[in-house]
Amino acid sequence: AAAKLRAAVAAPLHAYLLVGPEGWGARSLVRAFAADVLSAGLDDDDAERVRKLVLEDNFADVVLDVEREGNVLRIEEVQRLIALAHRHPTEAERKVLVVPGFDRAGDRAWAQLLKVLEEPPPSTIWMLLADEIPVEMATITSRCVVVDLDPVPPDLVADRLVAEGHDRISSVTAASAAAGDLGLARLLVGDERLALRVAAWRSVPRQLDGTGHNVWRLVAEVRAAIDDALAHVKSEFDAAERQLAAHIDELGLPKGRLKVMADSHKRQLRKARMAELRLGLATMAAVYRDGLGEPTLAGHRPALATAVASLDDTYLALLERNANEALQLQALLLRLPILA
Repeated sequence: AAAKLRAAVAAPLHAYLLVGPEGWGARSLVRAFAADVLSAGLDDDDAERVRKLVLEDNFADVVLDVEREGNVLRIEEVQRLIALAHRHPTEAERKVLVVPGFDRAGDRAWAQLLKVLEEPPPSTIWMLLADEIPVEMATITSRCVVVDLDPVPPDLVADRLVAEGHDRISSVTAASAAAGDLGLARLLVGDERLALRVAAWRSVPRQLDGTGHNVWRLVAEVRAAIDDALAHVKSEFDAAERQLAAHIDELGLPKGRLKVMADSHKRQLRKARMAELRLGLATMAAVYRDGLGEPTLAGHRPALATAVASLDDTYLALLERNANEALQLQALLLRLPILA
């Protein structure tokens, strides 16, 4: 996939469709491609500046995400992107618009995307990201260069973290939580309390007693742990935004750069929170899977298998819909079997 995009840098086409499960490096690949395309032809200093800003999600002519409710691509969001596509680039000769979750577009959003891809603005490159290609969207697919993503196994991410100086246990835990996303794994591996949060999630199934009060307490505790885990990241983001705001005029940067940074930070915090939830639910699922092999729980195997499925369903609900996190977790814990 990387080689295919590198070959396209000199003469990029108007639309690319990257296909592969979320967390397998699509966004990192898109950033690298956008950095190469937008820095092409510049002198060394300008090219390095553009590349750095693009890779940090702080370049006005790269829109890496859209604000959406849950994870469903709506007509209003597509219309906003189309309006951006028809505007002249702010800082470069081209702009790159990235559309995650293309395969989760509604019918009206799909129709609008098809129209703009059939009559593309000459200065815009569209990058569509999808877990898979639905049959009904084959028409759009035919308007794009399809790039199939190779998965990045978590053990390779862990190896990279170890090579960067982190210990093996922390690296494996972070890589697993990040599902192979190296950037997110780098955020998690520096958190000394990650192992404590894993242990807390692992203890939840054996603390259940069937009462609503206990469920409320457990959900409050794990959500507080997530808030605490993300506090240092948010603090760093806030400091970066304050620094940019204080110096934006003297640096000669457009005012819109601050919003670009703030929007990027908001997306990264959401992504990090979902990673924490994925880590927690996967840890609990592992507890119930372990129970499937315990002779003393042989009579409860159907309930244990159902518990694993419920944990997977809850993560998907939190990912794909604008679901209430606390209520989803409370409902989940009330359904799970008790492991005394």
